[in-house]
Amino acid sequence: MKTEDIITKLANYEPTILGYERFKRYALLLPLVNINNEVHLLFEVRSLTMRSQPGDICFPGGKIDETDRDELYCALRETEEELGLSKQYIKHVTPLDYMVNDFGRVIYPFVGEVTSLEQMELNKKEVAEVFTVPLAYFLENEPEKYKIRFDIVPEDNFPFHLIQGGKDYEWRPRSFNELFYEYNERVIWGLTARIIYHFVSILNNKFVQSR
Repeated sequence: MKTEDIITKLANYEPTILGYERFKRYALLLPLVNINNEVHLLFEVRSLTMRSQPGDICFPGGKIDETDRDELYCALRETEEELGLSKQYIKHVTPLDYMVNDFGRVIYPFVGEVTSLEQMELNKKEVAEVFTVPLAYFLENEPEKYKIRFDIVPEDNFPFHLIQGGKDYEWRPRSFNELFYEYNERVIWGLTARIIYHFVSILNNKFVQSR
């Protein structure tokens, strides 16, 4: 293959995330609701019958299906399926930064104003209950942070003879901070807490990223 052939092949190539076709994609909505003239965030408590993360606190959302037109469509569809709130009651929807993690997931969060909760009807198979927390709580309180470390353990048949240093190779284990918010005996942690923290950082001007 000649250099000219390579340049031609790459001329119209649009880069994306390496291995994107193998990633599972999810979208979710951070619902803003006004209660007594104060902005709250609306949360779900996952049903205890759910196979994945039963009883955890989260935002409405789920896996992007092949029939979803885009990430936003998925976030609104999942919100309607879980809370019974159709998109006509959700205004001013804005995307936040999407997340890519090492577990093969891409998460697309959106923020939107829910104009009325009167039509809300929970899908009890997925949602046990909902509750709200004043946004001011998150703006004024830092989450607790606890470090999680991921150790690297090669398989028994790992080819150490092919790498410099062999079995004495100095791996670099990863670690990250797991975040926890506690409000009125509710514990909000994990992905939900990280998205809240990012959202609040934007509102507090702690995170400014040029576009």
